[in-house]
Amino acid sequence: MGTTPVGSNRGFTYVVVLMMVLIIGIMLGAAGQVWTTVMKRDREAELLFRGGQIRDAIEQWNTSFKRGGPPPHPIADLKDLLQNPYSLQKTRYLRRLYQDPITGDDWKIITDPVKGIIGVASSSKETPLKQGGFPEPFTAFEGKTKYSDWEFVYRPTVQGAAATTSGAATGGMPETTSGWRIR
Repeated sequence: MGTTPVGSNRGFTYVVVLMMVLIIGIMLGAAGQVWTTVMKRDREAELLFRGGQIRDAIEQWNTSFKRGGPPPHPIADLKDLLQNPYSLQKTRYLRRLYQDPITGDDWKIITDPVKGIIGVASSSKETPLKQGGFPEPFTAFEGKTKYSDWEFVYRPTVQGAAATTSGAATGGMPETTSGWRIR
């Protein structure tokens, strides 16, 4: 009688299982890359939000004292934005201190010798996914090659005859309508 040996189908089943494992591995690798990109875009959006919040708080600090005049105290620490230590009233400019969402660490602090803290930036040297299409007031971030180049800085705009729209009076840094200059 012509019967086939029992072990002849085992090799075929083994090859099919190996191919299925290989295909599943390739699909999981592709899904992992997509997930990594989605997470990086989410962190970039969070960086724009958090940096903008800190920048707005610095602006409020600098404009809440006397209109037209400098604040009597420079910002010495970002914690001062949680509750102004120089005010008799409970004045809060930030609800909480945000960390850099790209690194998960503290922000790189940007200071001015006279004005104290004027902004923050990420310390990450990674290349951003987002290279264009930034909303106001972040349009100056277009074409930046590192997250650390995305600096959230408050500098009051110059009023009067010296004011320019090109930013030439401010070292080439473009001005925004809200008084922010992104560098």
